[in-house]
Amino acid sequence: MPSWVRLVDMKKIIGVSVLAVLSIFVLAAPAADDSGYIRGRGKPTGAGLFVDGKYVGPAGRFSVPEKYAVAAGDHEIVLRDPRFEDFTTKLSVKPGKTTKFKYKLKPVEPPKPPFGRLRFGGGEAESFISVTAGDISPVYINEKFYGFLDELNNRGGGLLLPPGTYKLRCSSSLFGEINQDVTLTANKVTVVPLSKGK
Repeated sequence: MPSWVRLVDMKKIIGVSVLAVLSIFVLAAPAADDSGYIRGRGKPTGAGLFVDGKYVGPAGRFSVPEKYAVAAGDHEIVLRDPRFEDFTTKLSVKPGKTTKFKYKLKPVEPPKPPFGRLRFGGGEAESFISVTAGDISPVYINEKFYGFLDELNNRGGGLLLPPGTYKLRCSSSLFGEINQDVTLTANKVTVVPLSKGK
């Protein structure tokens, strides 16, 4: 058999092999990208966004709505803020598309003073330069969502709560697990210290 025939056969084998490998990637690509996005616009902007019961982050920061990747399909969306009633809706998310929704949370009756103030201290204070900087780990008081870590980590911020003892829980990728009782005193600030690499 002449050598040029073997060369042509080798080119065919290589060509078929390359096509086979490429077709595997092309067929696998849609399965790997089976997600879409959700974006909510409304008040309050910083409400906690939960998808199918799991916290994903604040609905927005500094009045800018956040966009979150979610699996394509039907989802239950809940927005939570301690000053408002929960808002629940259902969304159908299409692959590669952004599903937008609007919301307006209804205020609840505010608690009566006196208050103690709870805030975090140390670590890195909330960034006013970038709407994407900071730790958006959820903060729970007595197992109820009360906000995200970054918004409660500055001198002027914090939560105003009636005096008493509360169960504080937060799981932060930057600061580790925070799981402790905190006692608030009327007209006083209680600071929970943060340190990186906890």
